[in-house]
This record gives sequence, C-alpha cells and structure tokens, in this order.
Amino acid sequence: MEQEYEEGIEKEVGVLKEEVKKEILASLNDQIEHLNLLKLVDAIQRLGIAYYFEKEINQALQQVFDAYGDHNWNGVGTSLWFRLMRQQGFFVSSDTFKTYKDKDGCFNESLKNDLQGLLHLYEATYLRMPGEVILDDALDFSRKCLVDIARNHLLSDPVVSAEIHEALKQPLLKRLPRIEALRYIPFYERETFHNHSLLKLAKLGFNLLQSLHKKEIFQISKWWKRYDVPTNIPYARDRLVECYLWSTLGVYTDPQYSVGRMWVARAFALLTLIDDTYDAYGTYDELVIFTEAIERWSITCVDGLPEYMKLIYQMLMHLDEEMKEFLVGMGKVHQHKYVKETNIVKVILLDFFLNILIWLHVTKQMKEYIRSYMMEAKWKHESYIPTMEEHAEVTYISTGYKFVLAASFAAQDDVIADETFQWLFSYPPIVKASCGICRLMDDIVTHKKEQERKHVASVIECYMKQFDATTEQYLYGLFSEKVEDAWKEINKESIMCKDVKMPINRRVANLGRVMDLLYKDKDHFTYVGDELINLVKSLFVNAIII
Repeated sequence: MEQEYEEGIEKEVGVLKEEVKKEILASLNDQIEHLNLLKLVDAIQRLGIAYYFEKEINQALQQVFDAYGDHNWNGVGTSLWFRLMRQQGFFVSSDTFKTYKDKDGCFNESLKNDLQGLLHLYEATYLRMPGEVILDDALDFSRKCLVDIARNHLLSDPVVSAEIHEALKQPLLKRLPRIEALRYIPFYERETFHNHSLLKLAKLGFNLLQSLHKKEIFQISKWWKRYDVPTNIPYARDRLVECYLWSTLGVYTDPQYSVGRMWVARAFALLTLIDDTYDAYGTYDELVIFTEAIERWSITCVDGLPEYMKLIYQMLMHLDEEMKEFLVGMGKVHQHKYVKETNIVKVILLDFFLNILIWLHVTKQMKEYIRSYMMEAKWKHESYIPTMEEHAEVTYISTGYKFVLAASFAAQDDVIADETFQWLFSYPPIVKASCGICRLMDDIVTHKKEQERKHVASVIECYMKQFDATTEQYLYGLFSEKVEDAWKEINKESIMCKDVKMPINRRVANLGRVMDLLYKDKDHFTYVGDELINLVKSLFVNAIII
C-alpha cells in the first residue's frame, strides 16, 4: 500500500519536474527574463530540490555567466546575481559593488529604502574571499541597517520582518540546504506571486526524501541495537540519530546516496564512541594498547584489548568488512558497465586493485585520526599545553572531518577517482578550513566545561599560555573572527580549486555548516535539547502538509 502511494507521488513529481524544467529553459535565451531566471533558480535551491534540476541549473547559470562575464550585470538584482554565480563556482568581481557607493566612498543612503535589496546585499557579502574589503564594508553596512530596522520594529510586513530576523540569526551561506528547505517552504508559500508547481514539487520532494530517511534510520538502528551500545559502552554518548543527521545534512544530501549516507552515519557514531574513550574514559596505558591495535588493523588484535574496548574495535572491523564488500559490489557494477568495450579479465583485475587502493585510503585516514587522539592523550597525560601551531596540526585532524571525507568518497554509489583521494591527502586549504571551523567552534563552546576535569588544552588555553592573554571574552571574539576567515577561504577555494568537482567542495563546506547548527552557541550534540529534538522530528518524522 505504501509502495503504491509513493509510486503515485513519484509520478506526480515527474510531471511537476517537467513543468519547472520548461520554465527554466524558456528563459535562457531572453536577457529580459534573466532576472526572473535567477529568482527561479534561487527559489529552487532554497526549497531544497536543486537535485532535481542540476543539469538545468548548471546550463542556466553558465548561460548567464557567458552573457555578462564577471562584472557586466547591470540594473536590478546585482546582489542576487553575484551570490548565485559565486555559489555555483563562477568568479564574478566584487568591484561590481563600487556602484553602490557615492563619491565619498560611503554606501548610498538610498539603499536603506530597499529592504529586499538590503537583504540580498547582506546575503551576497557572505560569499566574500580574503582581502575583499568592499564586501567586508558592505556586510557591516547592510547588517547595521537590518539590525536597526529589526530593533525599531519599522516593518509592517510580518513576512519580510521574519526574513530579516532569520538572516541576522544565520546567513544563507551557513544554512544547510535541507534545513533551509524546511524553513523556506512556508515562507515561499506566503509570497503573493509564488510558483504553484514549484511549491507543490518542493513539498512532495521533501516528503519523499523524508520517507527514505525513515527507512535508513530504521536500518542503522537495527545495527546499533545489535551491539546494544548504551548497555555495553555506558560511558559514551548514545547519539545515533544525531550522527545520521550529521551524515544527511553534511555529507550526502541527495536522495541517490542512500548506502553512503547510512555507512557514514555509522562511521560518525563510531567516531563518537572513540572520542569519548580517548577524551574522557580510557587510561593512558589502555589508549596506547588500543592505538597499537588500530595500527595493526586486524580482528586478531581484539583479544589483547581491555574488555570495554573490545566491542568498539569489533564494530570498527565489522564496518571495515562491510566497506570491502561494498567496494567489491561496486567493482561488479563497473565491470558490467565496461565489459562490452574491453577485456573482462583486465577489467576485473583493474577493479580489484582500485578497490584495494580505495580501502587502503580509508584505513590510512582512520589511523591518522587515531594517532591525533593519541597525541592529545599524551599531552593530557603529561599536562603539556602545546603551541597554537602544534595544537592546530593535531586537533584539526582529531575533528574526524578528514576521515569522514575519505569514507564518504569510498562509500559513494558512483566512481570517485583516485586523484580525489590524493587531493584530500594533500590537506588542501578548503579541507583545512572546514576542519578549522569544526575545531574552533567546538573549543569555544566546550572548553569551560571540559576544563572542569583533566582534559587536553583547548585552543583557548593554548593561546592564553603562548601570548600571555587573560581575557576569555576577547578570545571568543578573536576565534569567532578566525571562523569567519575560514569561511572566506572556503568561498575562495570553492571557486579557484579545479582539482575536484563542485559537489566535493560543497560537501566540505556543508561539514562546516553542520558546526554552525550544532555548536554555534552551545554544544547541542552532547547536551541535546528541545531545539535539536524538534528539528529531528521536523526532518525525519513530521511530513509537510500538501
């Protein structure tokens, strides 16, 4: 019955998709319609259904870029054009905004009278790169204007008022696509001239993906219960659903990556167990034994481990076996694809060695991750406070983000080239920036609580010792600025880095966005409250009313 219902929904989705595709393509060659085309693309992305129209969006924005270059957009919609182009990986010049200034170098006062224009300018400025002073100034200007408007209750339109408050709370750059869809669908529905087909497609698409998410949570919950983690590892955080949330929002956002989403969610859950073992429970000598077992990477090591560590190691080895089985299955798919074109024996051998290589890439990253934790344990054991440089070198890796990216490449249902792994292992600036966001935001909100017990020094303690600083509040501001600098680096690399495709860069950025959700004002992952619980229900339980 449920299957028949979903098949009917998918049929309706197919019809609506064709309607929207026609609207996109109809505007391509008419420059008069290009502003409306950008508005349509923006709505599609914010409604969370861009995965239905990747080809059409790429074609549309490429055509707009070809028509206007990096700075020749004229008239209304400059900020929207700028943001959408940069989001898609096109370099457009920030000099475009010089026209927003008067002869004295100040932003035109008339900009304050255009609320939608102010909002678009504010959102566009967050796509800034290092050294783009005009965008830094534009952000200060637009944010001050919007804060004044919100504070003085100068808006009679409740819809626009809500949009301003939401933007000031979290700019679009830092919003996760799925959560933005949840927020934007009711907002878009209240707009007078919304596109009815697009709105219905967004609702149906949201519910279809939610149905898939429920099935995936059911599957990984069976895995978790099989090990009875809460009973057998009682000191660790029981956060399976939150780890699935992390995987869904930060790694595999599109429907087709179901296998990878479940695999990475389980990997996140295991990382949480390992984190709590190294961070809070294991003795130094026990951690040395566990680290050595990880280096050897064999199920035969389990007998030499302390009793409470055996289950974690077994879970890790079992997940490793699943990865190898998955890669073998993927190899068979690749063999089937190419069998008509080449020698089958060559294909089988090639796939075998490629799969072994991918598996080695993932285990290599896991070992690096564990080594970083062992170094932290050593620092804590010796009461050593590292320099800022030492701290970053180790603790950016212990965020686990580099390992998660490697695992996500391996668990992806389509082919990831070996060059992508090599790119990751080179520790490119965009990956380092995402790891930095994770480390800094985590340390800012957790260091006080963690220092109540014996704990490795956070970035706060390291800075205070190295630079003889005493004011914590000043340091919070300092490291919050460093987080913003990291976002600038991500923006820059998303456009300038051509070593990997845009979806890979987007995945790296989304991991940074998860931190803005879970660690912006407190540690929502460890201390789960109503806000996160309600979000989980909205994403995975409560369907949107059509």
